Amino acid sequence: MSNVDFSKLRNDFPLFSAKENSGLIYFDNAATSQRPIQVIDAVSEFYKRDNANPLRGLYDLSMRATDDYENARSTVAKFINAKEASEIIFTRNTSESLNLIAYSYAMQNVTEGDEIVISIMEHHSNILPWQMVAKAKNAKLVWLECDKETGVIPETEYSKITPKAKIVSVTYVSNVLGITNPVKKIAELAHKNGAVMVVDGAQALPHKKVDVQDIGCDFLAFSGHKFLAPTGIGGLYAKKEILEKMNPFLRGGEMIEYVTRESATYAEVPHKFEAGTVNVGGAVGMKAACDYLSAIGFDAIEEHDNALCEKLISGMRKIPHVHVIGHPNAKNHCGIATFTIDDVHPHDISSILDTEHIAVRAGHHCAQPLGAYLGLPATARASLYFYNTEEEVDIFLSKLNNVRSWMGYKD
Repeated sequence: MSNVDFSKLRNDFPLFSAKENSGLIYFDNAATSQRPIQVIDAVSEFYKRDNANPLRGLYDLSMRATDDYENARSTVAKFINAKEASEIIFTRNTSESLNLIAYSYAMQNVTEGDEIVISIMEHHSNILPWQMVAKAKNAKLVWLECDKETGVIPETEYSKITPKAKIVSVTYVSNVLGITNPVKKIAELAHKNGAVMVVDGAQALPHKKVDVQDIGCDFLAFSGHKFLAPTGIGGLYAKKEILEKMNPFLRGGEMIEYVTRESATYAEVPHKFEAGTVNVGGAVGMKAACDYLSAIGFDAIEEHDNALCEKLISGMRKIPHVHVIGHPNAKNHCGIATFTIDDVHPHDISSILDTEHIAVRAGHHCAQPLGAYLGLPATARASLYFYNTEEEVDIFLSKLNNVRSWMGYKD
């Protein structure tokens, strides 16, 4: 059992003590996490003491800003066990990271008749770039489907990864089902067939230790705001030997070595992928978030999240007319409980719970192909993180139990 006192850690999050949020139960963590004071202070202190345009000035303040930025890169590299800091590119979010791969790698390497393999449970951010590439290159998009009851991708589906595949891109953790995909195994299959492996790590990084060398992936995309960092800062891990062969995604200031009237030579990796003035404050915030989570330890976080999610889902399954989507074992939900209530639209569920100061998500969760596959165009989603409490779960369950009666139903 973990000896971490998560009730004390909750005190690190100012949002929960704000007067405006009195009584708030925040169960929308899969959309974005809250920020601890340690992250907020780190960003504030950067702007108070070290704010300057980095990588450009030869004066002390600019060099301090540069150090802050590069120290953040080193911390993020260590956080996901990249071989070196230069394998980390700072972006705005997961979506931008995946688009960078599509434009700078896929458009160079995918040709007519090739295949791009993705799963049915992908977020739109891991679908639309590949649709674009497939259309532009006359390639084929191949879908790995999952079991409709558990969310698990059956073994038979992996036979779709063939030597025709150039790219395999799969989410580590589904933002709808919460299922954890065997990305290490999928990476091995991708490499065996000559493809590169892309992992959407957005939902995984908040909840589990992610080790890119162990997974063996070629690319990992992620968003800082999912794991306590500010919005507007994300990252892309890529193997250096691949990055060095890729063309820049954006062109402009700071990503060049030399420019003439006719041409330009680009800066070394990773700077050739970071055009313009970079988001140093966001990077500093991401460093602080990595430090904060590392100090807690992911073994403790997973243990806490699984126990809380088990309490949540087991309670939901006892409520008549409530249907939890996904694996029967709550430990396979990674803190996510997506659900429906008979005869009540998910938007109504969310609105009703909001009147009780409970924040949950409702809609298609940017995963419409999965919704169509499951026959569920819209669902509600409660998603937990380590600062949520058993008391909050109890309140949520009591309010959820009343939703149908509040809608006028007698049973």
